[in-house]
Amino acid sequence: MLLKELCQINGVSGNEKRVRDFILERIQDKVDSWQMDKIGNLVVKKKPSSSDQPIVLLCAHMDEVGLFITEITADGYLKFQPVGGIDPQILVSKPVSIGSIQGVIGTKAIHLQRKEERKQILNFEELYIDIGANTKEEAEKEVKIGDYAFFNSHFEIIGQDYLKAKALDDRIGCALIMEILDSSFACGIIAAFTVQEEIGLRGSKVISNYVQPDFAIIVEATRAADIEEENEEAWSVELSKGPACSLMDSATIYQSRLIQKVSNIARNHHIPLQFRKSTAAANDAGNIHKGGTGVPTITLSVPCRNIHSMSSVICKTDYEYCLSLLRLILQGGFINAESEYP
Repeated sequence: MLLKELCQINGVSGNEKRVRDFILERIQDKVDSWQMDKIGNLVVKKKPSSSDQPIVLLCAHMDEVGLFITEITADGYLKFQPVGGIDPQILVSKPVSIGSIQGVIGTKAIHLQRKEERKQILNFEELYIDIGANTKEEAEKEVKIGDYAFFNSHFEIIGQDYLKAKALDDRIGCALIMEILDSSFACGIIAAFTVQEEIGLRGSKVISNYVQPDFAIIVEATRAADIEEENEEAWSVELSKGPACSLMDSATIYQSRLIQKVSNIARNHHIPLQFRKSTAAANDAGNIHKGGTGVPTITLSVPCRNIHSMSSVICKTDYEYCLSLLRLILQGGFINAESEYP
């Protein structure tokens, strides 16, 4: 499974080379040209069938959240900081790898914690990685400051339709675009696999300086909080209810005419579609829609539980419906030749 292969590759923000190499190896024979820019984005192109056909940008980011080694203590423990948005509460006792070196994240044992300490929320300064070293010198033979630590997590099927893995944000988007590139469409396609999205949409900022499509689709994973402890109003999106079309986030207000067109396509082809109502966070659309003279942009996402963790969960049917919807959009009739404004 393509998505499984992508999720098993380690590629924390700023260290995406292995992901990029894998993608390029799989798609370079299916595209007309490709280039890698100076920040590390991979951009590939498929020509339109004629000069009057629009150029559509498909964009997904290659990077995942992870950890960055900042200190090696006298006792041989590794101190670290997060790369991307990670909740420190999920990290205790979790296995990680630093290159070929295996480690486990720990903190002060609960038996040694004072009563008031047990009530406090953990922070990254209280955590460490244990690689089995007894001294700083011993640890330095295996690890150096500036190394990345990756989550050790297996891709697994849960029940009948759910998938569990690390890095589903946004190897989902990468896999969907790679599948799209297997097919031919009348429109031209630019596929951008960006870097460093998780630490500030940095790769897409570079892309927006030189890619000028007629239309853009950001393909993402988005947070699903559909659990009983949450009020239903806070769920934003749910698993098994189809892909999500974003309405607004902290960096983009999506044009209502485009949202309506997506809705009509989904309804006419019996594809379940939900709307991402939460305005928290942002994605590469925040830069792409401001490129050049402006780019009409939508974001389609696959709902994901436990996002930014070593055990994110998605529903296979949401992925499949998202792929079908992307194909229908690219098959034509979505983009008008004349300019339209909100």
